[in-house]
Parts: sequence; structure tokens; C-alpha cells
Amino acid sequence: LGVDTTASPLSAMSSTPVPVPKPPLTSPPPTEAAWQLDELLADLGHMQSKLAATGQRAEVPADSLLDNMLDSLTQDLQELGITAAPTGVCAACCKPIAGKVLTALGKTWHAEHFTCARCGRELDKGPFFEQGGRAFCEEDYHQAFSPRCAYCAGPIREKVLTALEKTWHPEHFFCTRCGKVFGDEGFLEHNGKPYCHQDFLAMFAPKCQGCERPVTDNYLSALQGVWHTECFVCTECLTGFSGGSFFELEGRPYCELHFHQRQGTICHGCGRPVTGRCITAAGRRYHPEHFICAYCLGRLHKGTFCECGDKMYCQPCHGKLFF
Repeated sequence: LGVDTTASPLSAMSSTPVPVPKPPLTSPPPTEAAWQLDELLADLGHMQSKLAATGQRAEVPADSLLDNMLDSLTQDLQELGITAAPTGVCAACCKPIAGKVLTALGKTWHAEHFTCARCGRELDKGPFFEQGGRAFCEEDYHQAFSPRCAYCAGPIREKVLTALEKTWHPEHFFCTRCGKVFGDEGFLEHNGKPYCHQDFLAMFAPKCQGCERPVTDNYLSALQGVWHTECFVCTECLTGFSGGSFFELEGRPYCELHFHQRQGTICHGCGRPVTGRCITAAGRRYHPEHFICAYCLGRLHKGTFCECGDKMYCQPCHGKLFF
């Protein structure tokens, strides 16, 4: 994750005009006259800027009228022996600044001409932001130049969080599923979206065929699925396969005994699985050596035995015992 900050606002600096008086030979005192005339000059300059900004028109253009007034006043001052020096040239209207001057971006401005390059709002009384040599109010600067949050698409005014090759408000970078802000454990990504560890595993990690919980570390692959090693056991007795071999029935693993029990291939005589030759009698299966008379224990031959209850007898023993 990366954290950054946006640009800090700049403040405009202003100063008062600095007239350079030449004292007349008669009263009033030179300093008083210079002060009064300078104030008048400043008022006229301010009026000129206001009229030019609002685009007012008369029979004689306002700019021309005020320019003539200023020229006439300047001549009158010079005849009185007073020289009023302009405090600068406005970077917006390119005219001399006779009154209050505002200094910003390395230039001088009429206060009413130092405005936002986007919305035109005056910036002389508050902070502003600079971009490409132009001044902007705070709202327009952020709308035009600040990075955008990948979640809300709004401008990021203060701290910027960078993740997944995008920028975010720190409070908007959270788990896509549960909405919790990520802690020290961080996040996991899927299809360009962030998830907490718990939800990522629940949604995208492979599931154990035995317990259906996510498989995150040690696992084995069998029966077209993955298993926790401790979950891959006989479905019937839950015993692990120590020899490494197992029997499959309907997609589940079984030990040999329980597989044959499910299949009905257990010897009725010894209770062990019948894997080779087999004798079937009375719906039961036997190893050939276990298909014997229950009384004399002699081996029986199919077709030459008698059944009584669930036991098999040879014909001589059956005759002796039951007739």
C-alpha cells in the first residue's frame, strides 16, 4: 500500500500602493496632498477594473472614459509637482495598478482580476491552488486535478491510498464482500477486487471433499477433488489409509473391509473380504476353504449340502442331526 497527499494551498500576498510625491510650493502640505490624490487615483483604478470586469457599456465606452479621466488626473498631478507611481501592471488586464495590488504566482494583479481559471471566483481573500501557472479555487482544483477514488469516483483531497494500481480514499478501501477495512493482515485480490483473508478463502479457495472447509496448505488430490490430509479417511470407520491404498465407491474412499461390506463381498465364514475365487450359496459368499459343514467341518461342494438356519451341513451330518 502507498500513502500520499495532495498539493497544499497557496495564499495570495497583497501590499498597499507606494506613491512617490513631489511636494508643491504652496499648501496644503505635500504629504497630505499626495495621500488624498493617491486615494482618488486608487478609487478610479478600482472603478475602472470593476466596470471592465462586468462589461458595462455606455455611449462612450467605460474603459475609454476612465482612461481619459486617469490621464487627465495624472497631468493635473504633474502640473502640481506630484508624481503618482503605479504599483504594478495587472497580469490579467495588462493595465497599471493604481490602488491595492495583489502579488501571486510571481505577478501582480488587481484584486478583482485574480480569479479562479475555471469558475472565475475571486481569490484575493482566501487560499488558492496553482497548476500550470494558473490559479484555481480549492473545489475546482480538486475536481480537475486530484486523483479519483476507485470506489466512489470522487476526488481525493487529503490522504491517498494506492493499491491494485488504483487510488482510493483510505476509508473506501475495504473488503468487497463484508465491507470491513483491512487490518494488519492485509488483503487478497481476485479479478481486480480486494477481499479480507476470511472471505477470500470462503469464496475462492478449493474446498475439502471431506469437511467442505477451504484448503489452504497441506492437501492431497484424489477422487477428482482435494482433501485435507486428516480428512482423507475411510468413510465408514474414519481410519486413515496407512498403506496408501483405498477403495472407491460412489466417489467416496473406503478401506478394503468396508468397501467389500458395502459391495456384499464378505466371506460369511471368516468375515474377511472375498477377493479371489468365491462360492455363493443361499445368497451368501464364501472363500472356497471356508465353505464347510458346520458340524464336521468338512468342505462342502455346491449342490451337495443342506441348509438349516444360517448354517450349512453336509448331507450325512444333516441326516444325523435333524432326522
